[in-house]
Amino acid sequence: MAPAVVPFFLPARPAGLAGYIQGVSNFIDSPPASAKRPRKARGASAPHPAAANAAAASFAALTSRLDYLGQSDIEKVRLAYKFADEAHLGQIRASGEPYITHPIAVAAQCAEWKLDAQALMAALLHDALEDCGVTKAELIERFGAPVAELVDGLTKLDKLHFNTREENQAESFRKMLLAMARDVRVILIKLADRSHNMRTLSNVPRDKWARISSETLEIYAPIAHRLGLNQIYRELQDLSFTYLHPWRNATLTKAVEKARSRRRDLIQKVHTEVEDAFTKAGMSVRIAGREKSVFSIYRKMILKHLTFAQVTDIYGFRLIVPTLSDCYTALGILHQLYKPVPGRFKDHIAIAKVNGYQS
Repeated sequence: MAPAVVPFFLPARPAGLAGYIQGVSNFIDSPPASAKRPRKARGASAPHPAAANAAAASFAALTSRLDYLGQSDIEKVRLAYKFADEAHLGQIRASGEPYITHPIAVAAQCAEWKLDAQALMAALLHDALEDCGVTKAELIERFGAPVAELVDGLTKLDKLHFNTREENQAESFRKMLLAMARDVRVILIKLADRSHNMRTLSNVPRDKWARISSETLEIYAPIAHRLGLNQIYRELQDLSFTYLHPWRNATLTKAVEKARSRRRDLIQKVHTEVEDAFTKAGMSVRIAGREKSVFSIYRKMILKHLTFAQVTDIYGFRLIVPTLSDCYTALGILHQLYKPVPGRFKDHIAIAKVNGYQS
């Protein structure tokens, strides 16, 4: 049986931070001063030898994560890499890196999720149809129909004519969702693709930041959440927030850092108290801390009209216990230590969250 989880949060903020962020509506956005103008992406000239070496090192890092695959599958992934490397030869990203570093990064994320060899091959090849003149028939011949179908499901409809960008985007999403219905690996690869693109968005022309970030926040982040990919979900939200509202993000980040330094001793005190209480009760427990993401804090402030000081769950703990019944026993121990906040107790074991999460 999987371990069960009991989350709980620290008490309310100290009053010292109450005035730090009072009126979210008064925030004024301005683009980061350090943002630099990007180089032209995917140029015709070959990358610098040092950049090519970096790409080789990236693939070496990828192969080190493939120990969960059999040797024959690793060789298939290697062949897909060689094909993609040749197909993207001479193309560079806006950062100046060889374009192949992007498919490698996407495949590396998929490897973190322990996806199979076909998914990793598709991740490496996902831009081949779109940017390199490779045909679907060629992919079928070299790598098989399943891999070609995955790549095709990830390919935008740029070759067709649409009256507006919005029509193009809508049809591309429709195509991706239909492909996802047939094979969930499509959306997993797409999430890995989007996460790497968001990490490197500062190299893209600034006039594209808002559109890409809004799309990420409104479409890809919720999908990641629904699939239970919480790390990617939080990262996509925070990165989107950084580009949509850079000044708000910087201000909240500074407030969180200030709160973290002020509450370091309290966090350690709570951790020790909880650990001691469960030791005395003779109960096995693993304690994990968590910090609420900057975007989650911002969203809560907006939705509930709160100041930063009124957000009471910025820091929290998760208690991982062996069984479901131990969750309720653990809850009793916690209630003996700390008084529950009226109206704030939620039983997500009895009533799961919409994405299936229970604790």
